[in-house]
Amino acid sequence: MTFPRRSLLKAALAGPLVPAMSAIPSDPAYAAAAESGKRWGVGSDGQRKADLGNGMFRNPIVAGDHPDPTILKDGDDYYMTFSSFYSYPALVIWHSTDLVNWAPIGPALHDNLGVIWAVDLVKHDGRYFIYIPADPMGKGWSIFVIWADDIRGPWSKPIDLGIMGQIDPGHIVGEDGRRYLFTNGVKRIRLRADGLATDGVLEAAYAPWHYPDDWVTENFAPEGPKLLRRNGWFYLVTAVGGTAGPATGHMVIAARSRSVNGPWEHCPHNPLVRTTSTDEPWWSRGHATLVEGPGGDWWMVYHGYENGFRTLGRQTLLAPIEWTADGWFRAKGGDLSHPMPKPLKGQGGPSAPALTDDFSRDRMGVQWSFHEPAAGEAGRVRYEPNGLLIRATGASPGDSSPLTCIVGDRSYEAEVSLDLIGDAEAGLLLFYNHKAYVGMGFTADTLKLFEYSDELRWARKPHKTRTLRLRLRNDEHVVTQSYSTDEGRNWTRHDTRMEVSGFHHNVFGSFLSLRIGIYAAGKGEVRLRDFRYSAALA
Repeated sequence: MTFPRRSLLKAALAGPLVPAMSAIPSDPAYAAAAESGKRWGVGSDGQRKADLGNGMFRNPIVAGDHPDPTILKDGDDYYMTFSSFYSYPALVIWHSTDLVNWAPIGPALHDNLGVIWAVDLVKHDGRYFIYIPADPMGKGWSIFVIWADDIRGPWSKPIDLGIMGQIDPGHIVGEDGRRYLFTNGVKRIRLRADGLATDGVLEAAYAPWHYPDDWVTENFAPEGPKLLRRNGWFYLVTAVGGTAGPATGHMVIAARSRSVNGPWEHCPHNPLVRTTSTDEPWWSRGHATLVEGPGGDWWMVYHGYENGFRTLGRQTLLAPIEWTADGWFRAKGGDLSHPMPKPLKGQGGPSAPALTDDFSRDRMGVQWSFHEPAAGEAGRVRYEPNGLLIRATGASPGDSSPLTCIVGDRSYEAEVSLDLIGDAEAGLLLFYNHKAYVGMGFTADTLKLFEYSDELRWARKPHKTRTLRLRLRNDEHVVTQSYSTDEGRNWTRHDTRMEVSGFHHNVFGSFLSLRIGIYAAGKGEVRLRDFRYSAALA
């Protein structure tokens, strides 16, 4: 793929003006990192990569829509998963040995629980647990749990803990040896010893620190409590300020106590992380968890929106912290506008795999997922030697459940060959949700164009074919689309281009991102062949 020279230059320099060096901590290592000058490393398919290859890294550590990170240190290994919202298979678990390079293992949840928000991944007495806030019936939240004896699965069926109306569970073992879940608010409930049922009542646990009233935030919204026990203290790390809305809203605060029962003392350094200006590269930073690095140094993992690219969703960020003599901690990453030294003694491993897919092996959950599928829709997929078959549903992208793929690059190109079987219709999209998508589709006799979730009927083009290769290019929100009747040897550019910078949560809600989507509608099946992805210069 060749992007215009203007795009390459913009991709290298894109983003807000870099703050003065005084905005970065005075540690000489940070100054050296800032002078390294590299934007990002280059991974598979040209995807941007956090590891710069010189002992430094640049955020995000997991690019694209990976919000509400929950991280588990398990010996020399680290595991992380994220809110999966309406995507199934769900709760993809990622693995790392250095906190910078992350690769997906596979999904932990196949049962459709409806929308899923921030979860907690924990290990207790040799068993792994994921505590999941979900709303299966659209009638109210509860917290579920799944468990496994091996992080790679198999995972159990979900168990409803009956903690109604609560989200954002955070697990901790108290000084009494009992297990507890903290929830939004901040509230607390005791668990049974096996962690698979409650053993008490939900009660108020902590009244969080409140920022000054003149700060510009979305709302107070105490959420995402994550807990840690260290040197006789329980530390409670919480998000306040609202996770979207104004760029300056979301933030990280902390409290501590000698007992899981409190009383809790506000951290004197609150807020520990907050975007204070729209000039910064990362907006709405919050929802943090503390984790010890491979070499004994300490880090904070949280999420944020990239300045100018809310369409990519909330991405996963890593910043160093330091413990102070009085037993508190401070964040040392500044506004994350510069490269930083990697965690000490980390052993580098695989990073995000290529998205290019010949459909010769099952990558459901690892790469591909259905958006808001109905019950049983996992059965729509069938792998065959000559491609991936998807059974058609609905009449258009607006009422089908498209197959989607998260992307984390500012500019990229994707193409795929689609074969229609029976009376099917198919197409290649940029898909946010059923209210917000653009793309091209086709039937056996008509090429269709979708602009801002509506088909432009006047833009229809007649043809006679059951096979097309479709290509879309997203060049920093400007979308160009092309089609080929000869497997990509010759291309015809559609004469309508689109601009999609507004396809994000602050416009359409739901906390999602703009993803590559492939839809199969009508009656029959659609065969997917030779999906290719290529990112612009990182």
